[in-house]
Amino acid sequence: MKVRYGISTLALAVALSMASAAQADVTIGISLSTTGPAAALGIPEKNMIELLLPKEIGGEKLKVIMLDDAGDATQATTNARRFVTDDKADLIMGSSTTPPSNAIGAVALETATPHFALGPVAIPPERMKYTFVMPQDVKLMADVIFKHMKSKGITTVGVIGFSDSWGDLWLGQFKRLAEPMGLKLVADERYARADTSVTGQTLKLVAARPDAVLVAASGTGAALPQVALRERGYTGPIYQTHGAVTKDFIRIAGKAAEGAILASGPAIVPDMVKDPGMKREAETYVKMYEGKYGKDSVTQFGAHAYDAFKILERIIPVALKSGAKPGTKEFRAALLKALESEKEIVASQGVFNFTPTDHAGLDERARVLLSVKNGDWAPAP
Repeated sequence: MKVRYGISTLALAVALSMASAAQADVTIGISLSTTGPAAALGIPEKNMIELLLPKEIGGEKLKVIMLDDAGDATQATTNARRFVTDDKADLIMGSSTTPPSNAIGAVALETATPHFALGPVAIPPERMKYTFVMPQDVKLMADVIFKHMKSKGITTVGVIGFSDSWGDLWLGQFKRLAEPMGLKLVADERYARADTSVTGQTLKLVAARPDAVLVAASGTGAALPQVALRERGYTGPIYQTHGAVTKDFIRIAGKAAEGAILASGPAIVPDMVKDPGMKREAETYVKMYEGKYGKDSVTQFGAHAYDAFKILERIIPVALKSGAKPGTKEFRAALLKALESEKEIVASQGVFNFTPTDHAGLDERARVLLSVKNGDWAPAP
């Protein structure tokens, strides 16, 4: 595999070509947040892609171009336009978090290019025609958290989340799902991904005396409120989203992480997976990643990249059977059709069943509820 490095103003471009001199047939452009506040998400995705990248799928060689967007929506837009205009990409992946993933989704819609979002998105359904989401839908994961709260007799909740579309998604699901269950929002605080202190927000949360707190954040930034709440004497349960499920969260939060309850994809806990196909894929993913980067290095963010290529292994051969040639709008249309018609695509985080009206494609098999116990993952009590 030949790797070329080129530096632009805001992005580090890594071109991975699976053919030495000849142009590869199927082109995939990938924009990830490998620097900046979301690097804890983007780096595992990049690592997994480099580990997994096949030379060909369905007899067609692959050309993969990876660019860093640093978590910036404007740079993600620039990257996506380059993929489509300069590289004639058949499919786009990215980004690692919600705002840049939304931006890439807009380019995908404009250019009729299939798009795998490796971060959750906040895109209206009518603009999701070409965007397919690898992470579990916020509604799916919020549902298991709010049901757990209800089962524990919790009635009042405080929320502290990122001051962007990721925080907005969780607040929206609280209103749609939690309030009808009888849960009441008593505090709503926000902070920026790059913030280093949430003292003011935490004091307001503690003063509101909620039965539980939900932290709507991701990556290592999710540890900030976890630590601050415990330091200021909050003793109630703290819930975290699937964006926080990394060993770095436990390492940074330290003792404050103990007892945290997190919605998670199943890929990082294969022993808890019941579906035999998913269990096999989760075990393969963990073995592959930890074999390269060491024990406990695995995250569910890398699993999203793993799953994207599992899906490609299914849909590219189907699209090729249409007779359409890579690099054409007909081939992109064939990929879209295959994505929406192929069923029970087994991957590490779930079993995907996309349809024209459902580009999340996952069901309850794609979620588990974890807690932190003695510095490790355990089933939530």
